[in-house]
Amino acid sequence: MRIFTAALATETNTFSPICVDRRAFEASLYAPPGQHPETPTLCTAPITVGRRVTAEKGWELIEGTATWADPAGLVNRATYEELRDEILGQLSAAMPVDAVVMGLHGAMVAAGYEDTEGDLLSRIREIVGPDVLICAELDPHSHLTAKRVAALNFAVYFKEFPHTDFVDRAEDLWRITVETLEGRIKPVMSVFDCKMIDVFPTSREPMRSFVDKIMQIERDDPDILSISVIHGFMVGDVPEMGTKLLVVTDNKSGKGAVLARELGLELFSKRGTFMVPQIDEKEAVSRAMTATAWPVVIADVWDNPGGGTAGDATVILGELMARGVRSAAIGTIWDPVAVQICFAAGEGAEIPLRFGAKSAPGTGNPVDGTIKVVKLVKNAEMQFGESLAPFGDAAHIVLNGIDIILNSTRAQSFDPSLFSAMGIDPARQKILVIKSTNHFFASFSKIAAEILYCSAGTPYPNNPATTPYRRAPKTIWPIVADPHGPERGAA
Repeated sequence: MRIFTAALATETNTFSPICVDRRAFEASLYAPPGQHPETPTLCTAPITVGRRVTAEKGWELIEGTATWADPAGLVNRATYEELRDEILGQLSAAMPVDAVVMGLHGAMVAAGYEDTEGDLLSRIREIVGPDVLICAELDPHSHLTAKRVAALNFAVYFKEFPHTDFVDRAEDLWRITVETLEGRIKPVMSVFDCKMIDVFPTSREPMRSFVDKIMQIERDDPDILSISVIHGFMVGDVPEMGTKLLVVTDNKSGKGAVLARELGLELFSKRGTFMVPQIDEKEAVSRAMTATAWPVVIADVWDNPGGGTAGDATVILGELMARGVRSAAIGTIWDPVAVQICFAAGEGAEIPLRFGAKSAPGTGNPVDGTIKVVKLVKNAEMQFGESLAPFGDAAHIVLNGIDIILNSTRAQSFDPSLFSAMGIDPARQKILVIKSTNHFFASFSKIAAEILYCSAGTPYPNNPATTPYRRAPKTIWPIVADPHGPERGAA
């Protein structure tokens, strides 16, 4: 067998002021054919897992480009077309192939392309024809469109949020691929539109039990090859935004449709109960200051670069400074210009510096003060599960007794190694302020005495009932109370 694999991914917050060009992909990951590292990234596990699987089978794996940009706003049109055409050209040169296995995100939006993954997959189908297997692993914070369903034979999505299972799901993807190519199964997809948009952390109930349930169904029923919850991405203002339930069966589309509807309506019945309760910055700092065990982690959930924001909000830092807090560390505040100034000054320098809150209203005020440059790191990285996440050239500065990490490549706070990479011992801090909605939980929960989820400022439109959508469907909860009809009950 000859199998082509490649990856093209980012997550687009259509409300974000940060545009994405080729430099953003190159800063996060750009690996031409054969140059992908052995360690997978979030959307490239199909490549690294595929190397092992095809080697074991004695099959040929033809690698195309693998590239990923950290979440932000619209992708530059020329950038998307260049990267798309680069991969399509590689596929054309590799023909004939028996399968195409892709690593995608599912929420990319480019200027002129509301459904980039649908565009890419449709063009792949045109090249390989109707009989070649096409499949993909995707992030659940994405959009499942009719165009993608038409082009794919099947898809597998991460089940966990935090996304700790991207390698496991790539294993599922390849297991189904191998069994299909060897003629033992015929995967078909059944989709149910839940007509809702919500946030579904699997680190707490009720989503924990729901994911455990669908995994048990997969184990118990040989007809069910895969079940995925496509969470949707609430700041992707596109026509097919929303939560979907996907069931992949062994040629049992009717059975898959019944199960997808049953599970989708069960998910809908729990709407509004999934997200962790949040507090404002004043309550968060007060509770952290009066805690009796440390460190207390304050998660700045809506200034999350993983959701496409700039990551430069200073609202919580401003509250800490106003309350005279010491023994706190902030990871991170995105400010490439301030980082450049710190690098020019050098370690040990004490300089006046203005930083933060440059990207948009609702992110607080720029911070001014005389800071000390403690540590400078080129191309800094932190752990994210089995992967490494870059956060660019970074500066550890101290202002009024507070340790602050300034970074030049936007990245959410995945892991405590973010701090240790900059010479800060996170376990010795009383307060750690991080920027992440839930991906941080898997690692920070291991060191935190307490975790506080803080809604500070308005960098991210987080209430779909009031978000000024222009293209998203208006017939989903919570925009309307009862999209499935009165028999389902009111919201």
